[in-house]
Amino acid sequence: MKHGFPLARPGMSIGLLGGSFDPAHEGHAHITREALKRLGLDEVWWLVSPGNPLKESGPAPLVDRMEHARRVMAHPRVRITDIEARLGTRYTFQTLTALTALYPHVHFVWLMGADNLADFHRWESWREIMGLVPVAVLARPGQRISARMSIAARHFRQHRLKARDARSLAFAEPPAWVFLNVPMRDLSSSGIRANGDWIKG
Repeated sequence: MKHGFPLARPGMSIGLLGGSFDPAHEGHAHITREALKRLGLDEVWWLVSPGNPLKESGPAPLVDRMEHARRVMAHPRVRITDIEARLGTRYTFQTLTALTALYPHVHFVWLMGADNLADFHRWESWREIMGLVPVAVLARPGQRISARMSIAARHFRQHRLKARDARSLAFAEPPAWVFLNVPMRDLSSSGIRANGDWIKG
């Protein structure tokens, strides 16, 4: 890393998975492995955020969440980062704008679960996010229908790629997105927190 930011070669395709990761779990890891494989990505970067603007209560300390994430997702092509804290950005659009400026020759893809797509219209500058980088939506249990019928999915329906073209997504001109049906682990961070102290687990 240079000044706390990962190094990336020009032309690389990199998936970005953002969230509080409070805590990171096998569901996150599974999405990441599927994204690497199905999208043909060179790397995936986890953007462990200082906090989620849509959640009222704050997460566990960032250093603890980063340490746990590294244990959950030990992979040579996955980087666990605190980029948002270093950039001082609060919203996804701000982070993506900064990253595309810092890495102008890298092909970024925003990764999200289907549950996020269902609520995507609540995100700050959600239309601008779709216009900035390609987006890959990975299906999670019970969320496929609501995601496909969501406001964002309907608004950008003309820009959806077929699943068989997923490996070209990183190089597509945004707005461009793909919906991938993949076997998912039905896990949630809130459920894990409710079962005990994950930091010591």
